[in-house]
Amino acid sequence: MDRITLNDALSMSRLVYGMWRIGDDADTSAEHVRNKIAACLDQGITTMDQADIYGGYEAEEILGNALTPELRNQIEIVTKCDIVAPVGRYADAKVKYYDTSRAHITASVEHSLRLMQIDHIDLLLIHRPDPLMDHHETGAALDEVVASGKVRAVGVSNFRPYDWDLLQSAMKTKLATNQIEMSLLCHAPFTNGDLAHLQMNGISPMAWSPLGGGALFDAENAGLRNKLKTIAEACGVDDAAVAVAWLLAHPANILPVLGTNNLERIKRIGDAAKVEMDRQTWFELYTEALGHEVA
Repeated sequence: MDRITLNDALSMSRLVYGMWRIGDDADTSAEHVRNKIAACLDQGITTMDQADIYGGYEAEEILGNALTPELRNQIEIVTKCDIVAPVGRYADAKVKYYDTSRAHITASVEHSLRLMQIDHIDLLLIHRPDPLMDHHETGAALDEVVASGKVRAVGVSNFRPYDWDLLQSAMKTKLATNQIEMSLLCHAPFTNGDLAHLQMNGISPMAWSPLGGGALFDAENAGLRNKLKTIAEACGVDDAAVAVAWLLAHPANILPVLGTNNLERIKRIGDAAKVEMDRQTWFELYTEALGHEVA
């Protein structure tokens, strides 16, 4: 499995295991979670993607209950903060909102460390752009958690280029990544400047929902699904691997985040790295996704 260096302190596996739905599994036992992580490690997938809000603020604890010191030393943990929803520890909130204040970021880091039973977070992301963000305060808070050693690297998620530039302008620490939605069904970042901005700055982006939340395989996308199937059969992999390989083929060094609770599917995440995709095949899939040929 290839690895991508985000900064001097952190590298991550090219494919990332997403734990968004880990709390939805019928079995959230420590043993079952360890089996999922082991299946990832067998493929060289060492990076685990979390967020404080996942599972109603319970997913981090599910992971923490499964971690042993030996297992912790084999993985990188990504987590996120700033979404406050009226569930779990924020049940008293009157409305769902974003909080990028220093107090909230600091408290969120402490919560995440305690729930996951770890002494540092490898990568902390601001989960959503906050229209009330004081970039000086937020930037200083992110600089502080890195300086404290509690976080090795910081980045953002779902930021547009102007959001990124605003926050970065108030920071000493270089933002490490932007995790944005990208897939054959969500291809706007390839042309709207989001990906170009990251490439220009030498930033490897992370891609959430690289299979379109499963919609990629719905009947309404039959044409795209058939093309994926044809390529998959020729490569000896499944359709999902080809869809992920489409992202891997881009020169921006995209890191797809793949989440499933099915152990057999987890064991096949690494198949995407087996698919060699030339330019014409890439555009064949892109054309089908667009619904028309490029101009």
